[in-house]
Amino acid sequence: MSLPIYQHPTMTVLVDDSTSFLHSLRFQLGNALPSTTFSDAPSALAWLREYSEDSTDLEGFLSPCVDTYTREPQPFSVALHVEQLSCISQRARRFMTPTTLVIDYLMPQMNGIEFCEAVQDLPCKKILLTGVADEKQAIAAFNRGLIDRYIRKSDPDALDRLEADIVTLQRQYFLAQSRVVHGLLSLHDYRFVSDPAVAGLVDQVAKAYQIVEHYLYKNPSGFLMYDAEGRPHLLVIETEHGMQAHYEMARDSGAPQALLEALRARRVIPNFSGGDGMYSAAFDDAWYNYTAPAQECQGRERYYWGMFDLDPITLDGPVEPFSAFLRKHQGR
Repeated sequence: MSLPIYQHPTMTVLVDDSTSFLHSLRFQLGNALPSTTFSDAPSALAWLREYSEDSTDLEGFLSPCVDTYTREPQPFSVALHVEQLSCISQRARRFMTPTTLVIDYLMPQMNGIEFCEAVQDLPCKKILLTGVADEKQAIAAFNRGLIDRYIRKSDPDALDRLEADIVTLQRQYFLAQSRVVHGLLSLHDYRFVSDPAVAGLVDQVAKAYQIVEHYLYKNPSGFLMYDAEGRPHLLVIETEHGMQAHYEMARDSGAPQALLEALRARRVIPNFSGGDGMYSAAFDDAWYNYTAPAQECQGRERYYWGMFDLDPITLDGPVEPFSAFLRKHQGR
């Protein structure tokens, strides 16, 4: 199991020349899979171009920045702007990002494969809806990499397959966005992003707290998470090495004995947000307000984790919640 370094609800784009089929399909997908519909190809193409621009804006900090030097032995360095990932949550149009395209093969203006050819440069995943006679063309398009899935409309389990494929492809979309920096993160303090056990932990926590979006967080290391009402939470993840560093920094900074004992015994996990994420005298009087019970996750190594409810004031302010987006989108 792989873990995207960020993920949020997105839009499924449904394109079919039958408006009645579109309305029915959108109703059946429901709020769990928000969608927008188009009965003509030109309008759908224009919409996809407009809203896909937002995702291409992210490339600046989802790609490593390389500074080249003329002197040896260090010819270049790589910088990753992890702290900017959480800024995505401030984007009002993030839920409109088109990650999955569901397109009918048989349409009057252009067929579904021609439509997919017109948007093959976009990162969205593509599902082709076909009739029995169109299956050979669908297989050829799949082998060419033009589409990611194809489903026959007449199959009795077509809707169930479509829902499952949309969920799978939306996750693959964010994995593809994350892939450029995944390897580099794994070499440093964020190696937990490539551990299947942590991917399972994130999914488990998301279900327990009804999380709908998450973003890799820098200090402390972990994930900034939001539920559907926009309430922020922080999942802090530390390695044994990280916990020892917290203990040593607190000890050298004259922390209270109770905190030192709790850190040494790995009973608490700290959230000393701000600065470098380590203990300072500013936390001295009420350090217990900045810790949570430490829980263990055994993967390729042992991790310690804890969940914190955050005040939006400590972040960049409140975000537009997914629930508010759904209420606005339902009227469209």
